[in-house]
Amino acid sequence: MRLTVLALALLLASPALATQEYILPTLFDVTDVAADDVLNIRAEPSASAAIIGQFVPDQTGIEVIEERDGWGRVNSGEGSGWVSMRYLSYRTDVWQAGMLPASFACAGTEPFWGLSVQQSRAILGGPDMDETPRRISAVLGGDIFRDPSRAILAEGLTASVVPQICSDGMSDRLFGLRASVILHGDQPRLLQGCCSVQP
Repeated sequence: MRLTVLALALLLASPALATQEYILPTLFDVTDVAADDVLNIRAEPSASAAIIGQFVPDQTGIEVIEERDGWGRVNSGEGSGWVSMRYLSYRTDVWQAGMLPASFACAGTEPFWGLSVQQSRAILGGPDMDETPRRISAVLGGDIFRDPSRAILAEGLTASVVPQICSDGMSDRLFGLRASVILHGDQPRLLQGCCSVQP
């Protein structure tokens, strides 16, 4: 009996387990950078690495696709680089239950295709397919708070989007979401590619 009471007392005295604040990819804004300064994008996650780009002090909507030792990987031009997470502020308005970010878009190669979302419509197009708006019937998410995993159900297609480092095969850019799009109908097709939420 005494052991049970002691175990309960220790459990109640323990600090609460911290919940993960965000799951990548998601968007951040630059913070704590002086008005006359910039936030450098570096080739490697190190303050001594070469500078390959910059963000201005009021830059918003920066997509971080992975994090390593206090550095976040971001896209810059046709490549990717790293910025110090100390100067980035997490946005809580990106991944809402049953919704997609306004800037959500996917694309793939072999064949080339693109998918965007506008006003409850999924717009899928490419060189060998008509760009037709398809009514979205549901956007499903998992049970984890602010998890970017999504399933998109629309007329004639189902898309599955999961957090995973993804390459478009055409540039040195990297993306934080991998997509599989299944086209329904007489000749079903599977399209695969990467997605971004950066405006």
